[in-house]
Amino acid sequence: MLKPLEWQDRPALIEHLFPVQKLSVESYKERMASHGQHLVSLGAFWKGRKPLILNKACILGALLPTTEDSLQDLEMFELLMGMDSQSLAIRQGRIKPNAIAQCVSGLIVADWFEVTPEHADVPDITPFDVNDFPCEVMRNNKKQTVAPKLSWRTTISEQQKLHWEAQALPYNAYRSNVSIAKRPEELIDEVHRHIWPRINAFYGTNAFSFPEFIEQIGIARFGHRPKVADVFCGSGQIPFEAARLGCDVYASDLNPIACMLTWGAFNIVGASPEQRRNIDKAQKELAEKVQQEIDKLGIETDGQGWRAKVFLYCIEVICPESGWTVPLLPTFIIGQSYQVIAKLKPIPAEKRYDIDVVYVATDKEVEAAKLGTIQDGTVIHSPDGETVYRVSINTIRGDYKEGKDNKNRLRPWEKSDFMPRPDDIFQERLYCVQWMRPKPNSKQFEYQFRAVSEDDLKRERIVIDYVAKQLADWQEQGFIPDSVIEAGDKTDEPIRTRGWTHWHHLFNARQLLFHKLVNELSDATGKYNFFQALNHMSKLTRWRPQAGGGGGSAATFDNQALNTLYNYPVRSTGSISNLLLTKANSSTLPTYSKKSVKCHSAQHLNIENDIYITDPPYGDAVKYEEITEFFIAWLRKNPPAEFAHWTWDSRRSLAIKGEDEGFRQGMIAAYRNMAQHMPDHGLQVLMFTHQSGAIWSDMTTIIWASGLQVTAAWYVVTETDSALRQGANVKGTIILILRKRHQHLETFRDDLGWEIEDAVKQQVESLIGLDQSVRAHHPEGLYTDADLQMAGYAAALKVLTAYSVIDGKDMVVESEQPRRKGIKTFVDELIDFAVQTAVQFLVPVGFDKGEWQKMTAVERFYLKMAEMEHQNLKTLDNYQNFAKAFKVHHFDQLMSDSSKANSARLKLGAEMKGHLMSGNAEMANTPMRALLYALFEIQKDVEVEDVLLHLMENCPNYLANKKLLAKMADYLAEKRGTLKPGKTFKPDQEASAARILAEAIRNQRV
Repeated sequence: MLKPLEWQDRPALIEHLFPVQKLSVESYKERMASHGQHLVSLGAFWKGRKPLILNKACILGALLPTTEDSLQDLEMFELLMGMDSQSLAIRQGRIKPNAIAQCVSGLIVADWFEVTPEHADVPDITPFDVNDFPCEVMRNNKKQTVAPKLSWRTTISEQQKLHWEAQALPYNAYRSNVSIAKRPEELIDEVHRHIWPRINAFYGTNAFSFPEFIEQIGIARFGHRPKVADVFCGSGQIPFEAARLGCDVYASDLNPIACMLTWGAFNIVGASPEQRRNIDKAQKELAEKVQQEIDKLGIETDGQGWRAKVFLYCIEVICPESGWTVPLLPTFIIGQSYQVIAKLKPIPAEKRYDIDVVYVATDKEVEAAKLGTIQDGTVIHSPDGETVYRVSINTIRGDYKEGKDNKNRLRPWEKSDFMPRPDDIFQERLYCVQWMRPKPNSKQFEYQFRAVSEDDLKRERIVIDYVAKQLADWQEQGFIPDSVIEAGDKTDEPIRTRGWTHWHHLFNARQLLFHKLVNELSDATGKYNFFQALNHMSKLTRWRPQAGGGGGSAATFDNQALNTLYNYPVRSTGSISNLLLTKANSSTLPTYSKKSVKCHSAQHLNIENDIYITDPPYGDAVKYEEITEFFIAWLRKNPPAEFAHWTWDSRRSLAIKGEDEGFRQGMIAAYRNMAQHMPDHGLQVLMFTHQSGAIWSDMTTIIWASGLQVTAAWYVVTETDSALRQGANVKGTIILILRKRHQHLETFRDDLGWEIEDAVKQQVESLIGLDQSVRAHHPEGLYTDADLQMAGYAAALKVLTAYSVIDGKDMVVESEQPRRKGIKTFVDELIDFAVQTAVQFLVPVGFDKGEWQKMTAVERFYLKMAEMEHQNLKTLDNYQNFAKAFKVHHFDQLMSDSSKANSARLKLGAEMKGHLMSGNAEMANTPMRALLYALFEIQKDVEVEDVLLHLMENCPNYLANKKLLAKMADYLAEKRGTLKPGKTFKPDQEASAARILAEAIRNQRV
């Protein structure tokens, strides 16, 4: 048991151990929950979210102290995280006695269970299959054969039940057990109820909930409830989890939308049940009021009992070659499941097309309508069915270059515009309406697509005239945006492609009317569903004919851009009002802890906090400072009182972004300020997700210049294919643990090598020892080679960043030096040196250090990844990270063509065949390449003597490398032999060939 007075001086748990493999599994499960993730319901448009389970781990890891018993430390941490076997049993819904009896050995049935029927003839000792011991019972006056049913004896405690349930988990692998379990946060306190006696005994606390525990360990470490801050709070994931645990929380961000999302996490998702009832009531009243106002205008009903569900619009242009006005439809399919298509009906006298809406009889007819009038930026139409006109949109728009600028003939829209003027190049047209009405004596609806009628056009004119009359007043009152779209990487798109210059131009008349009403009538808590409505109701939403119910719409920010479209849906009030009634997820927060949200830059922080956990912006991050202006524009002039003191501007010029010098200097200022507002024994956890090697180097220089020191580094897979939408590019989160650099130490580069190597060795051996201890009791270990690699980096950087002066140079000054393209700085060279020292220590079993260092980078990479595949760790990010570590620039040349994000692999020798043997390829002219070609030849049944002759010819300096080649072959035989074959993937054959070749090399007389 720890004495509280000892806590201040002890390292934090996260500085010594972190079960990254289990955390990766849990993070993946949370990601796959999609909208089941707690805070997504506040704003799905914000994609950059670190999993709550990972945030919880970082917060606890930063607060918990280490002891002399690492295994006990790990066990306590897993209990608190709901990752122990007993918690898994609870998360799976409790394991039944019959299941326990079937798979747990040595359990005496009579000691633990009652048997029903009582006379069932079952053995005393488990395991047994109850189905093998049937008995007869009378049911409904008939004899029936049933299996005995076991139930717990009434004297058995919950802790005893959990003990045996944990022994009966259905799978050995943690990943498999988690896949059928609920997430810990779904069970709130239930999953942790059993842990407190053991936690209290170990830490000397007296807690029976997280808030109680957090307060007590905070007092032990800092003298008060811990203060956790995130100055890049984004969607509020980190502050919310800190508040849920019971910490005092300070959250800030430069962007007011980020601050709103964090405020909503505290005050909506974290609201009390009574507060949630009031919020839900207000949302219902809002939806009813908006519907009433729309109904007064009579613009969504046809007078025959039908109410509009969706209005479909398209762009129209005049074809310069034919003079015809052409509706731009990417597809003629309107509703795939309803077999509804659009058909163009030429009106030669007016040189335009009517659009008929037709229900067809077959899927073939639907398929024939797949291609519309706009394909790959080309307008295609034929008024007479014979002559086909093809004109580029670029030509119609008049695109041209003026210097570096893209320009065109589009008229820039003005503040008073909300629809095209008659002489504009792009016109907009309502071409179809989907109607709905209740079925008789049913709660269900029938639906119908119709072409636009004269009555529809009259109703359309009512909307247009109403908006035209009111627009200026609405803008003045702040209910409709009047702000200009500022040019930028993402915001240039609507300006360049449509001539839209103000944010309200991204919405048509019906959408402006609806959003004005919601904006005017909603309070602070109602603005979140208002934002969801904005996201789902703009001219940038796509119509999806293939969606269920005859079709559906995709949100504006399905991807993080402002893409203009040729056709778009406008949902009716009744359809979109469902969003106004959307209930946010709920997880009531402790009321006594402090929760503060401020809108300012990280550089302007002026309050001290004990722990900073941040997920800062980085080079390839989403440009929220641009795209959130889409939402900011609606609240800029008239925000709710709760947010009125914030600056309602994205303040792009102040945002930390990119990979340039401004990014580095902004980050240095931010982290230096945090270090200055942190106690001497405070701690920072810096998370970043990035694949750029430059950013890794930048982060190190930022830390150095900020007066901080790396004490640990971890890597957790946090992103999924679906989350990233980038094909084969799975990303993980690098987690750096930072402390203040207290001493002014000086050294020389020559002395650093030994010190770094000793630190890496000590760190890696420590983790390997812990991993082996865990494996002795459980088939899964804690760490893989990738984790050890990251730990090696951390050890190297810990040594490096501990020094203030190296080779007589002030490292703060050196870190602040501007980068020049193509020129390595002194800091870059030091980081490369440290990383390479760490990498060289990770020598695979079977090779000595001299042999390992003698190999080329690409050979070491190939062998190391063969080991990773042997461990079944085949995510592409592992290959990417090791390629960077070994400085292999074209590792993709070595990867199988079938590699995917979560199932990547190296090419076998049989797959490489004769490729990459010579030329500029990194693998060319290396002993490894010669060896792989020899394996290919053996599998092609080439005589072994000839294979050896070819190996001698292909391998440089064969005699000197002969022993190493045999070791390489043995190594590949071992690693390949465990892989599961596929249709074309034959690792077993390669393993057999490697064994033959290794023996032949050793027995060869030269």
